[in-house]
Amino acid sequence: MKITDTSDLWWKTAVVYCLDVETFVDANGDGIGDLQGLSQRIDYLAQLGVTVIWLMPFYPTPDRDDGYDVSDFYGVDPRLGTHGDLVEVIRTAKDRGMRVIVDLVVNHTSDRHPWFVSARKSVDSPYRDYYVWRDDPPAHAPNEVFPGEEDGIWEKDDKSGQYYLHSFYHHQPDLNVANPKVRDEIAKTIGFWLQLGISGFRVDAVPYLLEVPTGADMGDPHEFLRDIRQFLQRRSSEAILLGEVNLPYEKQLRYFGGADGDELSMQFDFVGMQAFYLSLARADPTPLIEALRSRPAIARESQWANFLRNHDELTLDKLSDDERQEVFDAFAPEEHQRVYGRGIVRRLPPMLHGDPRRIRMAYSLMFSLPGTPVIFYGEEIGMGENPDLDKRHAVRTPMQWAGDETGGFSSAPLSKLVAAPPGDGYAPVHVNAADQLDDRGSLLHFFRDLTGRYRISPELGWGELEILDAGAPGILAHSVSADVGRMVAVHNFTDVPATVRIALPGEPEGTSLVDLFGPDRMGLADGAASFEVDAYGHHWLRVSRPGDGRLT
Repeated sequence: MKITDTSDLWWKTAVVYCLDVETFVDANGDGIGDLQGLSQRIDYLAQLGVTVIWLMPFYPTPDRDDGYDVSDFYGVDPRLGTHGDLVEVIRTAKDRGMRVIVDLVVNHTSDRHPWFVSARKSVDSPYRDYYVWRDDPPAHAPNEVFPGEEDGIWEKDDKSGQYYLHSFYHHQPDLNVANPKVRDEIAKTIGFWLQLGISGFRVDAVPYLLEVPTGADMGDPHEFLRDIRQFLQRRSSEAILLGEVNLPYEKQLRYFGGADGDELSMQFDFVGMQAFYLSLARADPTPLIEALRSRPAIARESQWANFLRNHDELTLDKLSDDERQEVFDAFAPEEHQRVYGRGIVRRLPPMLHGDPRRIRMAYSLMFSLPGTPVIFYGEEIGMGENPDLDKRHAVRTPMQWAGDETGGFSSAPLSKLVAAPPGDGYAPVHVNAADQLDDRGSLLHFFRDLTGRYRISPELGWGELEILDAGAPGILAHSVSADVGRMVAVHNFTDVPATVRIALPGEPEGTSLVDLFGPDRMGLADGAASFEVDAYGHHWLRVSRPGDGRLT
């Protein structure tokens, strides 16, 4: 691997920031975030070290599922702005060295999409076969996505007497990807947004997208995913597909395209994320170590996306029942903090009782693992959730820019906001970006340091992982090595300090470890270094070999 590869395959070393335009900044004072407001905060994101802005759905929508019920794949919801406003966001971001990716939500549409409105009017509608219909639903077809909210995945259309498929909410009918016309529409949607300057897509619910209706003759559904990737790269050689594939590692590998890497460019590491929370609950990194060791090797062009939180519940579906209960007991002891029997609707700081040591250790570890870090808006200032809001909405509150009642999100009165900010110890008066910008010791500045260290450590995006023996319980020590360098990270999951001994056999005499977050430089004695790690402490150590000439 050459150092120039790190720019050719930019997603390997990106820093992704996910935001919902609706809850980020309100420029016109109507209580709803908008694209003009986002444009005014591009410099904030650039200074944070973000290189990719991921926009959650901004398309026209009845807004019954936070915008994931799309009624026009080519539009911009008028509440949020116009196509011109979006282009201004893309242009401004590009000027600051950032790319923009957007959600691609094509497993389903809103039931108010013109296609479905036409489809349900008549069985002879030209759009009838854009959706999946049956005279009789299967005897037992539970809703796995929203158990308890939806009785099943088949909804009767009273006019025609037939049932339509909805893997999610009943107002989100599934598209029939076995229909070539639907696949053509998806390709046109991708081409449209690429033409406006988008650098790729976060693909929603990929396994559901590839589900072919019973009896349909489509061949291998993964051919469809490969076709999307090929079309994408014909239109824009640098564009990516970041996929939501919440499956075990061995199944995720197929969605990358295996050794060829010709399907999804990136996938979220759900397995590693869930193991991380189990490790936090136990104060023992063993579950995470086991998950990391089981990560399959992926193609050179592929990448893992590391994350701790997102806009949905913190899903724990890959843990056993007993393991899940451990995490619930530690981080969501109250019933209202849990949903669907599998997830937690809280942000990380409240789960960790606001302990700055544990919060920083957690994010330090996320950034230090092989892969690309993904930040959910507000994580960089330690935002909390609003427990008064229903289910997933608890973590989708407005960004807290300042310490006033509305958090500097809007000039509208609190009652007019799209959602209310927390009113507890995580209220804007206590947690906001303005105060933290003025405080060099704040979490916001810590995030700036993290993104800066990550950006000068390309081995984190390209390298091979090795778990190291730290010689102390509760410590995760790992190394990431590539042609461009080697970095060692040490993280303490416990509330007691520890003395660790890190052996690096094979490193040449004269090699030292340079602390990337401090002034220390430690030489190796007999190929190893010993040092103290604070309770919930963390270290990033550059392996500096004699004569390598690398700036640290």
